[in-house]
Amino acid sequence: MTTDTASIEPETPQTTDTPTATHAFEADVARLLHMMVHSVYSDKTVFLRELISNAADACEKLRYEALSAPDLLGDEARTQIAITLDPDARTLTIEDNGIGMTADDMGEALGTIARSGTKAFMDRIAASSGSEGAQLIGQFGVGFYSAFMVAAKVDVVSRRAGADTASVWSSDGLGTYTIAPVDIAQAPARGTRVVLHLLEDATSFTDRYTVERLIKDQSGHVPVPITLREKPDAEPVDIADGAALWTKPKSDITPEDYADFYRSVSGQFDEPALTLHYRAEGLHEYSVLAFVPGAKPFDLFDPDRNGRMKLYVKRVFITDDAEVLPRYLRFMRGLVDSSDLPLNVSREMIQESPMLAAIRKGVTGRVLAELDKLATRDPEAYARIWENFGAVLKEGLYEDFERREALLKLARFKTTTSGGAWRSVADYVAAMKDNQTAIYYAVGTDLDRLEASPQLEGFRARGIEVLLLPDSVDGFWVSAGIDSDGKPFKSVTQGAADLGLIPLLDGAEQPTAETTPDVAAFIAFVKTTLADAVSEVRASERLTDSAVCLVAADSGMDRQLERILAASGQAMPAAKPVLEINPRSELIARLAALGEDETALREDAAHLLFDEAQIADGERPLDPRAFSARLARLFTRALG
Repeated sequence: MTTDTASIEPETPQTTDTPTATHAFEADVARLLHMMVHSVYSDKTVFLRELISNAADACEKLRYEALSAPDLLGDEARTQIAITLDPDARTLTIEDNGIGMTADDMGEALGTIARSGTKAFMDRIAASSGSEGAQLIGQFGVGFYSAFMVAAKVDVVSRRAGADTASVWSSDGLGTYTIAPVDIAQAPARGTRVVLHLLEDATSFTDRYTVERLIKDQSGHVPVPITLREKPDAEPVDIADGAALWTKPKSDITPEDYADFYRSVSGQFDEPALTLHYRAEGLHEYSVLAFVPGAKPFDLFDPDRNGRMKLYVKRVFITDDAEVLPRYLRFMRGLVDSSDLPLNVSREMIQESPMLAAIRKGVTGRVLAELDKLATRDPEAYARIWENFGAVLKEGLYEDFERREALLKLARFKTTTSGGAWRSVADYVAAMKDNQTAIYYAVGTDLDRLEASPQLEGFRARGIEVLLLPDSVDGFWVSAGIDSDGKPFKSVTQGAADLGLIPLLDGAEQPTAETTPDVAAFIAFVKTTLADAVSEVRASERLTDSAVCLVAADSGMDRQLERILAASGQAMPAAKPVLEINPRSELIARLAALGEDETALREDAAHLLFDEAQIADGERPLDPRAFSARLARLFTRALG
C-alpha cells in the first residue's frame, strides 16, 4: 500500500486504451442490490465494518502466500488498512496493501454470490427491515454489496501482489458493472482501493469523528493496523494497532472488546452467548478465542456448510476451513492460533496433521466442558443456546461415540410432563416410575403433532414422561444404541408398549390387553381384511381413548426414521406397520357386535380404522378414492 493516499483520485480512474468490458450482474446479485438500495435499513453503518473486514482478510491472505513467496511483500512488509475521507468530493476510500485482485478475480468476487443458500437469504431479506436487515447482511457474507446502501457508485481499483497490471471495477448498483485495465500509476503498489461515491444522505460518512467512532466500535480488533485521514492531504491518524486480541491477557480485555472481535470474525451483529478464551500449554501450545453466537445463522442446516473457525500459526492466518471442530460444533465462531504447526506446509497437509487432530480433540473437549459449566451455572442462558443449536449438537450423539456421554449430558428435551420447559436426561431418569425400565421417546416433525399422538395415551394415563423429539436428526441418534445409566431409549411407536407393571395415576384397577370373545373375533377379522397393508393387528395396552394407532414391529425401524430415509431415497421398502386396536373402546365394542350379515360394513370399518390410524400418524390414506367411497357409504347408511 502506498502510504501517500493523498494521490487517491475520487473520480473513476482513467483506464488504458484496452476496451472496457461491461457485464450484467447475475440475477441474485442484481436483486440483492435493489433490495439494499430500496429497503429501509435503520443501520447503514454495516457497510464500513464489512469493507474493513474484507481488507483485513486480503492482508491476511498476503501474509500466508508470502510464506512460500516472500517476494510478494516487496519493500513493504507491513500490511495495513488506510481510510481516507474527502468531504468536498463526497467520497470515502478504504485501501489495503493485501493480496489484491486480477480482473478475473474481480468478476468472480464482485459479480457473483458463490454461496449456497442465496435464495433463502433473498426471501428473508425481502421480508425484513430495520436492524434485522443489517444482521442478515453479515450472516450471509454479502458485505461488499452493502456499500450500495450509502454509495451512488463504487470504484474498486486493485493490483494483485507481484503483478505488473491493474484493473478497475465500477458499478452504480443498478444492474451492470464494468471491468477495465487501469494505469498502474493510478493503482496501489499492491492491494485494493475501494472508493465510495456517497449518496447525498450519506455525507456523515465523510465526518472524521463519525467514521473514527464506527471503526473503533466495529473493527477495533482486526489483526491489521488501521489509519484514518480526515482529508486527502491530511496526516494519517492511527485508529487501530492491529494487535491480536487473543494474545492479550484476559484481564486487559473488556466484554465490549470481546463482543467487537466476535462481530469482526463472525460477520454477525448479535452478542456472543458464550466466550471461550484460553491458552493451552504442554505437549502442544495454542491459543483459542471462540464464541457461541447469540443468534442462529440462517444457513445452519445447509448440507454444504462448514465450520467458521479460523486457523492461525504464530499469528499468521492459514485457513478458515480447517476442521478445528467437529461438524456438530459448526455454529462456533473464532480462531485457534498454534505455536507448533509448521508454517511452510500446505493447507491440505495441515488438515491431515496429527498435531491438528490433537488440537481438535483438546478444543472440542474444552467447548463441551464450558457448555456443561454454563448449563450448571446459568440454566436459562444455556437453554437459549440449546434453543438455537441443540438440533446441531444432537448430530454428535450419532457421529461422535467418544463424546456421546458428554453430549447426552448437555442434551435438553421438551417432554409430555415438562409444560414446555427443557428437561435433561438426568431430570427424566430421576422422575422415572417404579418398574419403568426404559427412557421413552416419540419422534415426529413438530411438537404439536407429537403431543396429540394417540400412542402417548397409555403413558399419560400412568404419568410416564415421554421425550418429544421433533428434529430430523432425532430418528438417527436414538437408534444408535444409546442408553443412560443402563436405561435404554425406547420409541413409543415401536413394539409392544409393555406398560402392564406400571399402575394408572388414579390407582384404578390395571386394564389388560385381554378382550371379550366378540372383540377378539373382530380383531382377527380386521387382521384378515388388512393382510396386505399390516403385518399384525393386536389389542393395545398403550391406547386409552383412541380406537386405533399404528406402531412399528418389535424389531422394526421407528416409523418416523423410516419416513425420513424413504424421503431421501435411502430406505429399503417400507415395512408393514402393526395396527393396535383399543379393546376398551366403545366404538370397537359396537363394531365387534355387528352380525355376520354386516360383512360389507365390517370390511369398510376395518379399512376406515386403518385410514384413521394413518391420518393420526401424519400420513395420507393409502387409497384416498377408496377412503372417500367407504366414508360415503357409511354416511349413506347412517342417514338412511
